[in-house]
Amino acid sequence: MSFIEDLMPFLYLKNIRGRAQNSSETLLQLISESMATKSCGGTKVEYCRDDSVALVLKMIAIAAILTAGVAGVAIPLVGKKRRFLRTDGNLFVAAKAFAAGVILATGFVHMLPDGSAALSDSCLPKIPWSKFPFSGFIAMMASLATLVVDFVGTQYYEQKQEKRRGSGELGRDGLLDSVASTGIVPAERVETKDRNGKVFGEEEGGGMHIVGIHAHAAHHRHSHPHGQQACEGHVSENSHGHSHGFADGDEDSGTRHIVVSQILELGIVSHSVIIGLSLGVSQSPCTIRPLIGALSFHQFFEGFALGGCISQAQFKTFKATLMAFFFAITTPAGIGIGSGIASFYNPNSPRALVVEGIFDSVSAGILVYMALVDLIAADFLSKRMSCNVRLQIVSYIALFLGAGLMSLLAIWA
Repeated sequence: MSFIEDLMPFLYLKNIRGRAQNSSETLLQLISESMATKSCGGTKVEYCRDDSVALVLKMIAIAAILTAGVAGVAIPLVGKKRRFLRTDGNLFVAAKAFAAGVILATGFVHMLPDGSAALSDSCLPKIPWSKFPFSGFIAMMASLATLVVDFVGTQYYEQKQEKRRGSGELGRDGLLDSVASTGIVPAERVETKDRNGKVFGEEEGGGMHIVGIHAHAAHHRHSHPHGQQACEGHVSENSHGHSHGFADGDEDSGTRHIVVSQILELGIVSHSVIIGLSLGVSQSPCTIRPLIGALSFHQFFEGFALGGCISQAQFKTFKATLMAFFFAITTPAGIGIGSGIASFYNPNSPRALVVEGIFDSVSAGILVYMALVDLIAADFLSKRMSCNVRLQIVSYIALFLGAGLMSLLAIWA
């Protein structure tokens, strides 16, 4: 018995080792099957194939989508100096709501179903692809990752601005050279009085204290009433031309617009590459024709939303132009690359399906987060929207119209 008892651990370890070896071999086999480049018999055969006509349509698609993208992203950037297209105007808010609906529908109706269809295709091994909803999981994780990047990016830019405010602004006498840039108000420079006749910042004993960086915002909080009076004060303030360049007068929202514009561009570019490649590798005119109009519409309003965010972020001209250029060129470049590799690239292979499914799912997560949190919630939950019933109605109509029309395009694209 003692000999058998001594031998049991070795037999047990041998059994574990065998199971581990079998599991690793199975995993490698699944990975190799998922990354295969040969065409799968389970996918649909492409009908209406005509290489020469398809090439002409691809050139038309590149021109149309490039024009639509440039026009969409340029209107908010060029028009911000025009009164009716300013980023703090009602027309811009309504148009941005329409564009947000387009982006939301792109994530929910176009990207997520495409990712789910690719990752659950019969061409892929049933284990693990058909046993778990990878598309929804990847989209969820992409949304959460976008939240983390959004938060960290905002914190980074806020700290960067704080350092800039604190460096080089104190003169030899210890007073600030620029009161307006920091909001720190020395006692002898304060002239604003409240309703009780006291100078703003004056304490009960008659002494003065230096107000911190948020003095200007604090002054607004003290002087602006709440409820209906707050709306009246908001309208009155806007009618007197007092503006910080943002819809709600929040100086810190400039940081948010910087982060939002960069993350939104990341999400748009990531799925634009896949869209361009998918159109470029297709040799079917029946597939390409409806995509030209659908993608041009899609590109225009995505560009408008992105251009609005870039305009609100108040980037320098070179950086704003660079971001607009990368957005406008991504889908046409994807079409060009797809056309170049169409002869040897197999879109019906397991590898292509996995890559396309993952990219579509990631893009869906990013776009849904950006549309709901940084575009829709940021505008629809603002004081400006709550104080203007007409703007609320128009914006809601524009939002649902944009989402509905973009969803309708799923019939053709």
